[in-house]
Amino acid sequence: MSENKNIEETFDWKQEIVSFIFPIICVVVAVLLINELLVVNARIPTESMENTIMVNDQVFGNRLAYRNALPERFDIVIFHYPDDESKLYIKRVIGLPGETVEIVDGKVYINGSEEPLDDSFCPEEPLGSYGPFYVPSGHYFMMGDNRNHSNDSRFWINKYVSLDRILGKAFFRYLPVTRMGVLE
Repeated sequence: MSENKNIEETFDWKQEIVSFIFPIICVVVAVLLINELLVVNARIPTESMENTIMVNDQVFGNRLAYRNALPERFDIVIFHYPDDESKLYIKRVIGLPGETVEIVDGKVYINGSEEPLDDSFCPEEPLGSYGPFYVPSGHYFMMGDNRNHSNDSRFWINKYVSLDRILGKAFFRYLPVTRMGVLE
C-alpha cells in the first residue's frame, strides 16, 4: 500500500496539463507558420473561374512560387484585389509587364498580334471588346476563365495587380474531396 501512496504523491497535475497542451500549441504554431510562409488558402466565392475552379472550391496557393521566378501567362494566381486590398481574388494571368492587351469580340490579343490567345479553358464564347490596356512594369493584367461572369482587370478602377500583391500560384484544390487534385 505504501507503493500506491508514493505513486499518487508523485503525480504532478501541472506537468500533466503542460504535457497535454504543449503538442497542441506546437501544431497550431506549425499551421500558422505554414499558412503565412508556404501556402495561401483560398475559397472561391464566385463563378469567375469556372470550369477550372468552381464556386465554393477551396484551393492552396504556393507562396514560394514567385520567390525566384515571375508569373507567366496563364498562371492562376491568388492576390490582393487592387480596389480593396482586404479581399483575396483568384484569376488567370493574361497580360505581362510591358504588354498591350486588347479584347476584340471576346478574343484576347497581345501587342497587336494577328492571332488571339488560346482561350480553350473558357466555358463559353467570351463576349465584348475592351482596351487596349498597357500593362505597366511590375504589374499584371488578370482575367477570369468564365469571362462573361468575371469581375477582372477589364472592370477594376485599378486595372493591374503589382507583383508584390500576388500571394501565390494556385496549385491544388482540396475541397470538395470529389474534385481534389492538382490545378493545371
